[in-house]
Amino acid sequence: MSRRKRTLRREPPAKRETAKRAASASLTSAPEPRFTRREMLAALALAVLAVGCYLPALSAGFVWDDEAFTDAATVREWSGLWRIWFSPSEIEDEGHYWPLVYTSFWLEHKLWGFAPAGYHAVNVLLHAANTLLVRRLAERLAVPGAWLVAAVFAVHPLHVESVAWIIERKDLLSGLFYLAAFLAWLRFADEPQGGRGRRYYVLALALFAAGMLCKSIVVTLPAAFLIVLWWKRGRVTGGDLAWAAPFFVVGAAMAAADVWFYAAREPLSLGYTAVERLQIAAQALWFYAGKLLWPGGLAVIYPHWETGAGDLAAWGYVLASVALAAALWFLRGRVGRGPLAGVLFFAVTLSPVLGFVDYGYMQFSFVADRHQYLAGMGLMAVLVGAAAVGVERLPAEVWRRCAAGAAAVVLAVLAMLTWRHAGIYRDEVTFFTHVVAHNPTARFAQQNLGKALLDGGRPEEALAASRAAMEQKPDDVKAHANAGVALIRMGRLDEAEERLRAALAFDPRDSIVLQNLAESLRKQERLDEALGYYRAALEAGPGNALPHAGMGHALFGLGRYEEAVRSLDRALALAPGLESVRTLRDSALSRLRRAGDR
Repeated sequence: MSRRKRTLRREPPAKRETAKRAASASLTSAPEPRFTRREMLAALALAVLAVGCYLPALSAGFVWDDEAFTDAATVREWSGLWRIWFSPSEIEDEGHYWPLVYTSFWLEHKLWGFAPAGYHAVNVLLHAANTLLVRRLAERLAVPGAWLVAAVFAVHPLHVESVAWIIERKDLLSGLFYLAAFLAWLRFADEPQGGRGRRYYVLALALFAAGMLCKSIVVTLPAAFLIVLWWKRGRVTGGDLAWAAPFFVVGAAMAAADVWFYAAREPLSLGYTAVERLQIAAQALWFYAGKLLWPGGLAVIYPHWETGAGDLAAWGYVLASVALAAALWFLRGRVGRGPLAGVLFFAVTLSPVLGFVDYGYMQFSFVADRHQYLAGMGLMAVLVGAAAVGVERLPAEVWRRCAAGAAAVVLAVLAMLTWRHAGIYRDEVTFFTHVVAHNPTARFAQQNLGKALLDGGRPEEALAASRAAMEQKPDDVKAHANAGVALIRMGRLDEAEERLRAALAFDPRDSIVLQNLAESLRKQERLDEALGYYRAALEAGPGNALPHAGMGHALFGLGRYEEAVRSLDRALALAPGLESVRTLRDSALSRLRRAGDR
């Protein structure tokens, strides 16, 4: 017997047990990736999938809430970067404190202004980067079919809202930091006592904090850590909780600060009871799972559903959720802990937007495709992993090839659906037309469609959309105003005046309605009346150039050229690009000179 064999045979049992425990403690089994040709081709294929199916988004424009950054002076101005971080309330249309997102917009504005293609390209590239990180995470956790999990993530149409809608950069950036933090934490978990491991711990905590500064939905990351520990080891120890505690503290503190900031700007109380919130959450979970399995009829804004203590259907979703969790728990000995871990990850990651606490979008819908950008990974891993294990057990190579062909078909179909759905972000008319086609009762969608049609020079269609909005909400001032403008452009001035006066009955201080009513009166040659409404519009919105311009037109028509020049000068000071105003000013000056010559 060799000296080496004798040494191994005499190895103390305690030492062997220590080595065994160390091996079982490791969460990951995948080695560090080698940059082999096969590895590079696999990564390239994922990147091509992630980018290729989003090519329609590269020619898309700005839609709906994109105005939160396109209208923000903090994004346009060089000095705005400081205000993004230290005076966030200056971003008028953003209720949250997510400064890293607006920092990215600020930087891009300095590179290519407000050309939408650049912003869309960054979103698509971020999604491609996230796809590669998903693959690496799945490999590190030894999820069967890791590449296919990432491929489904790359092309799934439920992600279109996060990728093709520029303002949803928050999902992509927070996802990037979330996934990077997860990978860093896995490195720490495999060697927690070493100096290198502790460096990865600090890195994971810093990346987690950065993710929270993009979107606070990533607050669930430390809970995801504990789910992975339970999945891999079958237990969560006190030491695990101690290591996770700083993440929980940082996440809770940053989430609380964000909630405080939001509540200070946009107080919200929707008044749902605890029972209703439980029912909303349960049905939302099944809704998201259903859309992952069958991503048809993606509506952007989905209808609210009914809830209540006496609603048996709503209770059915609650009971089904409890039954599924119980079944996976009792079957874990036969199917493993993986399915339950994946379902728990899905539910926990979605928990901030399941309706347990009020958030702004609940006024429009209980669910949104973008909310499951990260959460969907859990179910994808379970379903793809189960399929991969089943394929490995097929008796013949020919059947495995058939399974690979079926997977390719599924990816192609998902990519095609994503390509088609990304096209709705081309412009606001296309976007809101899609919304109302799938959900005619979507709050404010008809109103926004009416405004988009007006901007596109389609007043007849704008009038129809505005009337539909008024039917849904008779006191919708903007819908009345849009209808009034459409009627002005169609030359139906009496009807326009009637519609705009109806709008003023709901809000007598709306500067836009006052301005448009004055326009209607001016076009009817009722110039003195028009001047009164122009002045009222200026009192309600003193920074608007259009009432000054309108007053100049009315005063010019009354022959009061000196006053007209003063009003037109004020309009040009606020909006130097109004060429028609400049032309009218020159005409007024010419009339004054001729009067002086006489």
